[in-house]
Amino acid sequence: METVTLNLKEQKKLKVVTEIEAGRMTTQEGAEMLALSERQTYRLKKAYREKGAVGLAHGNRGQASGRATPEEIKREIVRLVKERYRDYNNQHVKEKLEEEHGIEVSISTVRRIRLEAGIASPRKRRAPKHRQRRERYPVEGMLMQTDASIHDWLEGRGPRLALIVYIDDATNEVSGAVFREEEDTAGYMLALQQVAGRKGLPLALYSDRRNVFQNPKQPTIEQQLAGKQPTSQFKRLLDELGIRLIQAYTPQAKGRVERLFGTLQDRLVKELREANACTVEDANRVLQKFLPGFNTRFTKQAAQPGSAFRDWPADLRPCDVFCFKFTRTVANDNTISFSGHSLPIPPGPHRRSCARARVEVRQLLDGRLAVHYQGQQLVTFQPAEDVPLRVGKFTPAPLPVPSHPVREVILARATRSEPVPRQPYKPPPDHPWRRSYKQSRSYVKK
Repeated sequence: METVTLNLKEQKKLKVVTEIEAGRMTTQEGAEMLALSERQTYRLKKAYREKGAVGLAHGNRGQASGRATPEEIKREIVRLVKERYRDYNNQHVKEKLEEEHGIEVSISTVRRIRLEAGIASPRKRRAPKHRQRRERYPVEGMLMQTDASIHDWLEGRGPRLALIVYIDDATNEVSGAVFREEEDTAGYMLALQQVAGRKGLPLALYSDRRNVFQNPKQPTIEQQLAGKQPTSQFKRLLDELGIRLIQAYTPQAKGRVERLFGTLQDRLVKELREANACTVEDANRVLQKFLPGFNTRFTKQAAQPGSAFRDWPADLRPCDVFCFKFTRTVANDNTISFSGHSLPIPPGPHRRSCARARVEVRQLLDGRLAVHYQGQQLVTFQPAEDVPLRVGKFTPAPLPVPSHPVREVILARATRSEPVPRQPYKPPPDHPWRRSYKQSRSYVKK
Protein backbone atom coordinates (compact mmCIF):
# COMPACT_ATOMS: atom_id res chain seq x y z
CA MET A 1 0.00 0.00 0.00
CA GLU A 2 1.41 3.37 -1.06
CA THR A 3 1.96 5.92 1.71
CA VAL A 4 1.90 9.61 0.84
CA THR A 5 2.48 12.49 3.22
CA LEU A 6 0.38 15.50 2.38
CA ASN A 7 1.55 19.01 3.09
CA LEU A 8 -0.67 21.62 4.73
CA LYS A 9 -2.07 22.90 1.45
CA GLU A 10 -2.97 19.40 0.29
CA GLN A 11 -4.47 18.54 3.66
CA LYS A 12 -6.74 21.57 3.27
CA LYS A 13 -7.83 20.31 -0.13
CA LEU A 14 -8.58 16.86 1.37
CA LYS A 15 -10.72 18.40 4.12
CA VAL A 16 -12.76 20.49 1.65
CA VAL A 17 -13.24 17.65 -0.84
CA THR A 18 -14.45 15.27 1.89
CA GLU A 19 -16.95 17.90 3.04
CA ILE A 20 -18.19 18.28 -0.54
CA GLU A 21 -18.49 14.51 -0.97
CA ALA A 22 -20.40 14.27 2.31
CA GLY A 23 -22.90 16.88 1.08
CA ARG A 24 -22.11 19.35 3.82
CA MET A 25 -20.66 21.85 1.32
CA THR A 26 -21.39 22.71 -2.27
CA THR A 27 -18.76 22.67 -5.03
CA GLN A 28 -19.03 26.45 -5.43
CA GLU A 29 -18.46 27.00 -1.68
CA GLY A 30 -15.46 24.63 -1.75
CA ALA A 31 -13.95 26.47 -4.74
CA GLU A 32 -14.22 29.78 -2.90
CA MET A 33 -12.59 28.33 0.19
CA LEU A 34 -9.70 26.85 -1.79
CA ALA A 35 -9.39 29.98 -4.02
CA LEU A 36 -9.79 27.77 -7.08
CA SER A 37 -12.17 27.71 -10.00
CA GLU A 38 -15.16 25.37 -9.95
CA ARG A 39 -13.63 23.50 -12.87
CA GLN A 40 -10.46 22.80 -10.92
CA THR A 41 -12.53 21.76 -7.91
CA TYR A 42 -14.39 19.19 -10.05
CA ARG A 43 -11.00 17.79 -11.08
CA LEU A 44 -10.02 17.40 -7.42
CA LYS A 45 -13.30 15.57 -6.71
CA LYS A 46 -12.67 13.21 -9.64
CA ALA A 47 -9.08 12.50 -8.54
CA TYR A 48 -10.26 11.82 -5.00
CA ARG A 49 -12.93 9.35 -6.18
CA GLU A 50 -10.41 7.48 -8.38
CA LYS A 51 -7.26 7.43 -6.19
CA GLY A 52 -8.37 8.61 -2.80
CA ALA A 53 -6.17 11.03 -0.84
CA VAL A 54 -3.18 10.12 -3.03
CA GLY A 55 -4.90 11.80 -5.98
CA LEU A 56 -4.72 15.19 -4.21
CA ALA A 57 -0.89 15.13 -4.05
CA HIS A 58 1.05 17.02 -6.74
CA GLY A 59 1.75 14.95 -9.82
CA ASN A 60 5.46 15.92 -9.97
CA ARG A 61 6.16 14.67 -6.48
CA GLY A 62 9.18 12.35 -6.45
CA GLN A 63 10.33 13.34 -9.95
CA ALA A 64 13.50 15.28 -10.73
CA SER A 65 13.03 18.88 -11.73
CA GLY A 66 13.56 19.78 -15.36
CA ARG A 67 15.70 22.73 -14.26
CA ALA A 68 17.87 20.69 -11.87
CA THR A 69 21.66 20.87 -12.31
CA PRO A 70 22.92 17.69 -14.05
CA GLU A 71 24.90 15.30 -11.90
CA GLU A 72 28.00 15.56 -14.09
CA ILE A 73 28.02 19.34 -13.62
CA LYS A 74 27.70 18.89 -9.86
CA ARG A 75 30.62 16.46 -9.80
CA GLU A 76 32.73 18.87 -11.87
CA ILE A 77 31.94 21.75 -9.51
CA VAL A 78 32.87 19.64 -6.48
CA ARG A 79 36.15 18.61 -8.15
CA LEU A 80 37.10 22.21 -9.01
CA VAL A 81 36.25 23.44 -5.53
CA LYS A 82 38.36 20.73 -3.89
CA GLU A 83 41.35 21.15 -6.21
CA ARG A 84 41.45 24.90 -6.93
CA TYR A 85 38.78 26.92 -5.14
CA ARG A 86 38.57 25.47 -1.64
CA ASP A 87 39.31 28.81 0.05
CA TYR A 88 37.18 30.87 -2.38
CA ASN A 89 33.85 32.20 -1.14
CA ASN A 90 30.65 31.18 -2.94
CA GLN A 91 30.32 34.36 -5.00
CA HIS A 92 33.94 34.13 -6.11
CA VAL A 93 33.53 30.45 -7.05
CA LYS A 94 30.45 31.33 -9.14
CA GLU A 95 32.41 33.99 -11.04
CA LYS A 96 35.39 31.69 -11.66
CA LEU A 97 33.14 28.91 -12.95
CA GLU A 98 31.60 31.29 -15.49
CA GLU A 99 34.82 33.03 -16.57
CA GLU A 100 37.24 30.11 -16.81
CA HIS A 101 35.11 26.96 -17.13
CA GLY A 102 31.92 28.10 -18.86
CA ILE A 103 29.66 26.73 -16.08
CA GLU A 104 26.77 29.08 -15.36
CA VAL A 105 25.05 28.36 -12.06
CA SER A 106 23.53 30.56 -9.39
CA ILE A 107 25.23 31.37 -6.11
CA SER A 108 22.56 29.42 -4.22
CA THR A 109 23.38 26.35 -6.36
CA VAL A 110 27.07 26.71 -5.52
CA ARG A 111 26.25 27.04 -1.84
CA ARG A 112 23.98 23.98 -1.90
CA ILE A 113 26.51 21.83 -3.78
CA ARG A 114 29.31 22.80 -1.40
CA LEU A 115 27.19 22.02 1.65
CA GLU A 116 26.16 18.64 0.21
CA ALA A 117 29.85 17.85 -0.39
CA GLY A 118 30.81 19.01 3.13
CA ILE A 119 32.90 21.98 1.90
CA ALA A 120 31.88 25.07 3.82
CA SER A 121 32.58 28.57 2.57
CA PRO A 122 35.63 30.21 4.25
CA ARG A 123 33.80 33.53 4.56
CA LYS A 124 32.19 33.73 7.99
CA ARG A 125 29.19 36.02 8.11
CA ARG A 126 28.91 38.19 11.20
CA ALA A 127 25.91 40.04 12.44
CA PRO A 128 26.25 43.68 11.39
CA LYS A 129 26.80 46.23 14.10
CA HIS A 130 24.32 49.06 14.25
CA ARG A 131 25.94 52.38 13.38
CA GLN A 132 24.72 55.56 11.82
CA ARG A 133 25.51 55.25 8.13
CA ARG A 134 27.08 58.21 6.37
CA GLU A 135 25.66 58.88 2.94
CA ARG A 136 28.03 58.68 0.00
CA TYR A 137 29.19 61.87 -1.64
CA PRO A 138 26.90 62.45 -4.65
CA VAL A 139 29.55 63.07 -7.37
CA GLU A 140 32.74 61.19 -8.11
CA GLY A 141 35.91 63.05 -7.32
CA MET A 142 34.49 64.94 -4.37
CA LEU A 143 36.12 62.62 -1.82
CA MET A 144 38.76 59.89 -2.07
CA GLN A 145 39.48 57.52 0.81
CA THR A 146 43.00 56.16 1.26
CA ASP A 147 44.69 53.67 3.53
CA ALA A 148 47.27 50.88 3.52
CA SER A 149 46.99 47.18 4.38
CA ILE A 150 50.08 45.28 5.57
CA HIS A 151 49.32 41.63 4.85
CA ASP A 152 50.93 38.39 3.69
CA TRP A 153 49.77 39.05 0.14
CA LEU A 154 52.28 36.60 -1.37
CA GLU A 155 51.37 33.78 1.07
CA GLY A 156 54.96 33.12 2.08
CA ARG A 157 56.44 33.22 -1.43
CA GLY A 158 57.94 36.63 -0.69
CA PRO A 159 58.03 39.35 1.97
CA ARG A 160 55.00 40.89 3.63
CA LEU A 161 53.89 43.87 1.56
CA ALA A 162 51.85 47.00 2.13
CA LEU A 163 49.06 47.71 -0.35
CA ILE A 164 48.22 51.43 -0.61
CA VAL A 165 44.93 52.25 -2.35
CA TYR A 166 42.69 55.22 -3.21
CA ILE A 167 38.95 54.53 -3.56
CA ASP A 168 36.27 56.98 -4.65
CA ASP A 169 33.62 57.53 -2.00
CA ALA A 170 30.80 58.00 -4.53
CA THR A 171 31.47 55.09 -6.91
CA ASN A 172 33.77 52.60 -5.10
CA GLU A 173 36.20 52.84 -8.02
CA VAL A 174 39.84 52.11 -7.13
CA SER A 175 41.74 54.74 -9.14
CA GLY A 176 45.19 54.25 -7.62
CA ALA A 177 46.95 51.34 -5.93
CA VAL A 178 50.52 50.23 -5.44
CA PHE A 179 52.41 47.56 -3.51
CA ARG A 180 55.29 48.74 -1.32
CA GLU A 181 57.70 46.96 0.96
CA GLU A 182 56.40 49.15 3.78
CA GLU A 183 53.77 51.80 4.31
CA ASP A 184 55.61 55.01 3.45
CA THR A 185 55.01 58.48 2.07
CA ALA A 186 56.52 57.57 -1.30
CA GLY A 187 53.88 54.87 -1.76
CA TYR A 188 51.05 57.31 -1.04
CA MET A 189 52.58 59.74 -3.54
CA LEU A 190 52.92 57.09 -6.25
CA ALA A 191 49.31 55.94 -5.84
CA LEU A 192 48.01 59.53 -5.83
CA GLN A 193 50.02 60.18 -8.99
CA GLN A 194 48.11 57.32 -10.63
CA VAL A 195 44.82 58.94 -9.60
CA ALA A 196 45.91 62.29 -11.03
CA GLY A 197 46.97 60.68 -14.31
CA ARG A 198 43.81 58.58 -14.76
CA LYS A 199 41.02 60.74 -13.34
CA GLY A 200 42.40 64.13 -12.23
CA LEU A 201 42.76 65.90 -8.90
CA PRO A 202 40.04 65.17 -6.29
CA LEU A 203 38.59 67.87 -4.09
CA ALA A 204 39.25 66.16 -0.75
CA LEU A 205 41.09 63.19 0.72
CA TYR A 206 39.93 61.10 3.71
CA SER A 207 42.70 59.38 5.69
CA ASP A 208 43.68 58.24 9.16
CA ARG A 209 45.97 60.15 11.50
CA ARG A 210 49.34 58.55 10.73
CA ASN A 211 52.52 60.58 10.64
CA VAL A 212 52.42 60.37 6.85
CA PHE A 213 49.58 62.89 6.88
CA GLN A 214 50.60 65.05 9.84
CA ASN A 215 53.88 66.16 11.38
CA PRO A 216 54.12 65.22 15.08
CA LYS A 217 56.96 67.68 15.76
CA GLN A 218 56.44 70.85 17.72
CA PRO A 219 56.61 74.09 15.71
CA THR A 220 59.89 76.00 15.76
CA ILE A 221 60.19 79.56 17.01
CA GLU A 222 60.21 80.86 13.42
CA GLN A 223 57.02 78.89 12.65
CA GLN A 224 55.35 80.14 15.81
CA LEU A 225 56.17 83.74 14.94
CA ALA A 226 54.84 83.20 11.41
CA GLY A 227 51.69 81.48 12.72
CA LYS A 228 52.44 78.20 10.89
CA GLN A 229 52.33 74.59 11.93
CA PRO A 230 54.87 71.94 10.84
CA THR A 231 53.53 69.85 7.99
CA SER A 232 54.56 66.50 6.59
CA GLN A 233 55.84 66.04 3.07
CA PHE A 234 52.52 64.53 1.95
CA LYS A 235 50.50 67.36 3.50
CA ARG A 236 52.77 69.81 1.67
CA LEU A 237 51.97 67.96 -1.56
CA LEU A 238 48.21 68.20 -0.95
CA ASP A 239 48.48 71.91 -0.18
CA GLU A 240 50.35 72.55 -3.44
CA LEU A 241 47.69 70.64 -5.40
CA GLY A 242 44.76 72.28 -3.58
CA ILE A 243 43.42 69.02 -2.11
CA ARG A 244 41.71 69.24 1.28
CA LEU A 245 42.77 66.66 3.87
CA ILE A 246 40.17 65.17 6.24
CA GLN A 247 41.51 62.90 8.99
CA ALA A 248 39.35 60.27 10.67
CA TYR A 249 39.53 59.34 14.32
CA THR A 250 38.26 55.74 13.94
CA PRO A 251 38.59 53.05 11.24
CA GLN A 252 34.79 52.83 11.02
CA ALA A 253 34.65 56.42 9.78
CA LYS A 254 36.36 55.38 6.56
CA GLY A 255 34.62 52.05 6.26
CA ARG A 256 34.63 52.18 2.46
CA VAL A 257 38.36 51.53 2.20
CA GLU A 258 38.37 49.18 5.21
CA ARG A 259 35.79 46.89 3.57
CA LEU A 260 37.75 47.10 0.32
CA PHE A 261 40.76 45.46 1.98
CA GLY A 262 38.57 42.59 3.13
CA THR A 263 37.57 41.94 -0.48
CA LEU A 264 41.09 42.33 -1.84
CA GLN A 265 42.60 40.03 0.77
CA ASP A 266 40.15 37.42 -0.48
CA ARG A 267 40.31 37.94 -4.25
CA LEU A 268 43.64 39.61 -5.01
CA VAL A 269 45.55 37.01 -2.98
CA LYS A 270 44.18 34.31 -5.30
CA GLU A 271 45.22 36.24 -8.40
CA LEU A 272 48.74 36.65 -7.02
CA ARG A 273 48.82 32.93 -6.26
CA GLU A 274 47.74 31.95 -9.77
CA ALA A 275 50.38 34.27 -11.27
CA ASN A 276 53.02 32.86 -8.86
CA ALA A 277 54.06 36.39 -7.85
CA CYS A 278 57.08 36.34 -5.52
CA THR A 279 58.40 39.92 -5.51
CA VAL A 280 56.97 43.40 -5.15
CA GLU A 281 57.54 43.99 -8.87
CA ASP A 282 55.52 40.86 -9.77
CA ALA A 283 52.77 41.91 -7.36
CA ASN A 284 52.47 45.36 -8.95
CA ARG A 285 52.21 43.87 -12.45
CA VAL A 286 49.41 41.55 -11.33
CA LEU A 287 47.71 44.42 -9.51
CA GLN A 288 47.53 46.66 -12.59
CA LYS A 289 45.97 43.82 -14.61
CA PHE A 290 43.55 42.99 -11.82
CA LEU A 291 42.11 46.46 -11.17
CA PRO A 292 40.16 47.03 -14.45
CA GLY A 293 38.08 43.87 -14.02
CA PHE A 294 37.67 44.52 -10.31
CA ASN A 295 36.36 48.03 -10.95
CA THR A 296 33.98 46.77 -13.62
CA ARG A 297 32.42 44.36 -11.16
CA PHE A 298 32.27 46.51 -8.02
CA THR A 299 31.96 50.12 -9.23
CA LYS A 300 28.60 51.74 -8.41
CA GLN A 301 26.75 54.52 -10.16
CA ALA A 302 27.13 57.90 -8.49
CA ALA A 303 23.99 59.56 -7.18
CA GLN A 304 24.51 62.50 -9.54
CA PRO A 305 26.11 62.57 -13.00
CA GLY A 306 29.28 64.47 -13.76
CA SER A 307 32.73 64.57 -12.24
CA ALA A 308 34.34 66.78 -9.59
CA PHE A 309 37.88 65.83 -10.60
CA ARG A 310 40.00 68.82 -11.63
CA ASP A 311 42.27 68.70 -14.64
CA TRP A 312 46.01 68.70 -14.09
CA PRO A 313 47.46 72.24 -14.45
CA ALA A 314 49.12 72.66 -17.84
CA ASP A 315 52.04 74.67 -16.43
CA LEU A 316 52.88 72.18 -13.66
CA ARG A 317 55.11 69.16 -14.05
CA PRO A 318 54.30 66.13 -11.87
CA CYS A 319 57.94 65.81 -10.77
CA ASP A 320 57.79 69.34 -9.32
CA VAL A 321 55.24 68.33 -6.66
CA PHE A 322 55.48 64.52 -6.37
CA CYS A 323 58.82 64.66 -4.58
CA PHE A 324 60.40 65.37 -1.20
CA LYS A 325 61.63 68.92 -0.70
CA PHE A 326 64.42 70.05 1.61
CA THR A 327 66.26 73.34 2.12
CA ARG A 328 70.05 73.61 2.21
CA THR A 329 72.58 76.45 2.43
CA VAL A 330 75.46 76.30 -0.05
CA ALA A 331 78.85 76.33 1.65
CA ASN A 332 81.70 78.67 0.67
CA ASP A 333 83.22 75.93 -1.50
CA ASN A 334 79.95 75.70 -3.51
CA THR A 335 78.83 72.39 -2.03
CA ILE A 336 75.84 71.22 -0.01
CA SER A 337 75.65 68.42 2.52
CA PHE A 338 72.93 65.79 2.03
CA SER A 339 72.77 62.42 3.77
CA GLY A 340 76.43 62.68 4.77
CA HIS A 341 77.67 63.43 1.23
CA SER A 342 79.18 66.66 -0.06
CA LEU A 343 77.62 67.51 -3.43
CA PRO A 344 79.12 70.22 -5.69
CA ILE A 345 76.76 72.97 -6.89
CA PRO A 346 77.42 74.88 -10.16
CA PRO A 347 76.89 78.66 -10.37
CA GLY A 348 73.35 80.00 -10.53
CA PRO A 349 71.69 81.64 -13.56
CA HIS A 350 72.73 85.17 -12.55
CA ARG A 351 75.55 84.45 -10.11
CA ARG A 352 79.18 83.50 -10.48
CA SER A 353 78.91 81.51 -7.25
CA CYS A 354 76.07 80.06 -5.17
CA ALA A 355 77.99 80.32 -1.91
CA ARG A 356 75.72 81.13 1.06
CA ALA A 357 72.62 80.83 -1.13
CA ARG A 358 69.52 78.97 0.06
CA VAL A 359 68.67 76.22 -2.43
CA GLU A 360 65.84 73.68 -2.60
CA VAL A 361 66.82 70.02 -2.79
CA ARG A 362 64.19 67.74 -4.33
CA GLN A 363 64.39 64.00 -3.86
CA LEU A 364 62.39 62.57 -6.77
CA LEU A 365 60.38 59.35 -6.60
CA ASP A 366 62.71 57.65 -9.12
CA GLY A 367 65.68 58.13 -6.75
CA ARG A 368 67.33 61.16 -8.36
CA LEU A 369 68.29 64.30 -6.48
CA ALA A 370 67.64 67.72 -8.09
CA VAL A 371 68.87 71.07 -6.77
CA HIS A 372 66.81 74.20 -7.59
CA TYR A 373 67.55 77.87 -7.03
CA GLN A 374 65.01 80.63 -7.74
CA GLY A 375 62.88 78.30 -9.84
CA GLN A 376 65.81 77.09 -11.96
CA GLN A 377 67.27 73.58 -11.81
CA LEU A 378 71.01 73.78 -11.20
CA VAL A 379 72.12 70.15 -11.18
CA THR A 380 70.75 66.59 -10.93
CA PHE A 381 72.52 63.74 -9.18
CA GLN A 382 71.95 60.09 -10.06
CA PRO A 383 71.78 57.45 -7.29
CA ALA A 384 74.64 54.99 -6.96
CA GLU A 385 72.35 51.93 -6.96
CA ASP A 386 68.82 51.10 -8.03
CA VAL A 387 67.43 50.64 -4.51
CA PRO A 388 64.02 51.56 -3.03
CA LEU A 389 63.68 55.23 -2.18
CA ARG A 390 64.38 56.21 1.43
CA VAL A 391 63.40 59.73 2.35
CA GLY A 392 66.41 61.87 3.29
CA LYS A 393 68.84 59.06 2.39
CA PHE A 394 70.88 59.35 -0.79
CA THR A 395 74.14 57.94 -2.11
CA PRO A 396 75.27 59.71 -5.30
CA ALA A 397 76.86 57.93 -8.21
CA PRO A 398 80.62 58.61 -8.66
CA LEU A 399 80.99 62.14 -10.00
CA PRO A 400 83.26 62.74 -13.05
CA VAL A 401 86.64 64.25 -12.19
CA PRO A 402 86.91 67.72 -13.81
CA SER A 403 89.84 68.29 -16.19
CA HIS A 404 92.73 70.39 -14.88
CA PRO A 405 96.10 71.06 -16.64
CA VAL A 406 98.28 70.61 -13.54
CA ARG A 407 96.42 67.44 -12.51
CA GLU A 408 96.78 66.01 -16.00
CA VAL A 409 100.55 66.64 -16.02
CA ILE A 410 100.93 65.01 -12.60
CA LEU A 411 98.89 61.99 -13.69
CA ALA A 412 100.87 61.70 -16.93
CA ARG A 413 104.17 61.70 -15.06
CA ALA A 414 102.90 59.20 -12.53
CA THR A 415 101.77 56.78 -15.21
CA ARG A 416 104.88 57.15 -17.43
CA SER A 417 106.76 53.87 -17.76
CA GLU A 418 110.35 55.24 -18.11
CA PRO A 419 111.65 58.00 -15.86
CA VAL A 420 112.77 61.17 -17.66
CA PRO A 421 116.21 62.48 -16.57
CA ARG A 422 115.93 65.78 -14.82
CA GLN A 423 117.79 68.74 -16.40
CA PRO A 424 119.57 70.94 -13.88
CA TYR A 425 118.42 74.53 -13.83
CA LYS A 426 121.09 77.10 -14.85
CA PRO A 427 120.23 80.71 -13.95
CA PRO A 428 120.91 83.51 -16.47
CA PRO A 429 123.92 85.93 -16.00
CA ASP A 430 121.71 88.71 -14.65
CA HIS A 431 120.00 86.49 -12.11
CA PRO A 432 120.21 87.83 -8.55
CA TRP A 433 122.06 84.71 -7.55
CA ARG A 434 124.99 85.78 -9.81
CA ARG A 435 125.22 89.38 -8.51
CA SER A 436 127.51 90.44 -5.70
CA TYR A 437 126.18 91.95 -2.50
CA LYS A 438 127.05 95.52 -3.57
CA GLN A 439 125.44 95.02 -6.98
CA SER A 440 122.32 93.73 -5.35
CA ARG A 441 122.17 96.72 -2.97
CA SER A 442 122.61 99.19 -5.79
CA TYR A 443 119.90 97.39 -7.76
CA VAL A 444 117.52 97.69 -4.84
CA LYS A 445 118.23 101.44 -4.39
CA LYS A 446 117.44 102.11 -8.01
